[in-house]
Amino acid sequence: MVVGTGLIGGSVGMALRRRGWHVSGTDADPSVAERAAELGAVSATGPDPAADLVVVATPVRAATAVVKELLSTVGPGAIVTDVGGVKAPIAAAIDHPLFVGGHPMAGSEQVGIDGASADLFVGATWVLTPTSRTDPDAYARLRSILADIGANVLALAPEQHDALVAVVSHVPHLTAATLMDLASGVGQEHAALLQLAAGGFRDMTRVAAGQPGIWPDICDENAGAIVDTLDALIGALSGMRERVARRDREGLLEVLDRAAVARRALREAVPRPEGLVEVRIPVVDRPGIVYEILAVPTSLNIGVVDLEIAHSVEGRKGVLVLVVDEKAAPDLVPALAQAGHRASVQPLGSVR
Repeated sequence: MVVGTGLIGGSVGMALRRRGWHVSGTDADPSVAERAAELGAVSATGPDPAADLVVVATPVRAATAVVKELLSTVGPGAIVTDVGGVKAPIAAAIDHPLFVGGHPMAGSEQVGIDGASADLFVGATWVLTPTSRTDPDAYARLRSILADIGANVLALAPEQHDALVAVVSHVPHLTAATLMDLASGVGQEHAALLQLAAGGFRDMTRVAAGQPGIWPDICDENAGAIVDTLDALIGALSGMRERVARRDREGLLEVLDRAAVARRALREAVPRPEGLVEVRIPVVDRPGIVYEILAVPTSLNIGVVDLEIAHSVEGRKGVLVLVVDEKAAPDLVPALAQAGHRASVQPLGSVR
């Protein structure tokens, strides 16, 4: 059973149904649950007292009360988990062996059930936060279910989870929103500014397009870790300001080099088969260009492991990056040229 049939809850339902589960769904807004049924995210609407697994996908602030109520009404062997972005408060409030806190590190710029996808969790990290009270068999069963829908399961203590997501999720979102808000305000005075907003700016602020309504609760529940991380970021930005103000080229380059190495290591940390290369194709932004280029490796039966668009600040241009087997590159590059697309081959993860 899924409680809360929005983007995450709906995607859980779709993923489980694809694997043959009967999934019931409820939502505070009955029309959302009905829409989930229309889209095939749930088999039926309404509660299911016989459910083996209950996934609580409500807003963070409501999750604790919902979990408590469910643990008193579901069957004796049912596992209950949640998907909230903050784990320590709910772990402290729920003392039950069949509750296992969880947090899928997956999302979309799309909002609500209409953005749900059965593939949302494939390759995504799904954190579980078992405690000393958690039943080992319940944890093992839940871990197996999540692995079956494609997630990479990682176990963390609730407090450790909250400290880490403040760094990798919560503060980055707040930073992106602040930068986007700053640029929007300046853009009202300088119309050219937002026309120049491409490349790194778009990449850095992409997450600011996410659902605003979830963030006040997250910030309230994880305020301590978020404030600590913001303080660290403000200190680091102050240091960067001083390097720029002093024209400290050596110090500036040291930080930028260190960051570049760390970012490349982050990219390389994603598990991928060996023997891959990047095929880079300069493109002009026009309808159908991505499909046109992807038709070339498809016609040659060449698999594309990953795809990325690196935008340019120089108008409607960019570079389409295809990650393919290095043995396929000698066939792909001339085929792209024949189709009118100049391409080059670079080692995987090289600097752009």
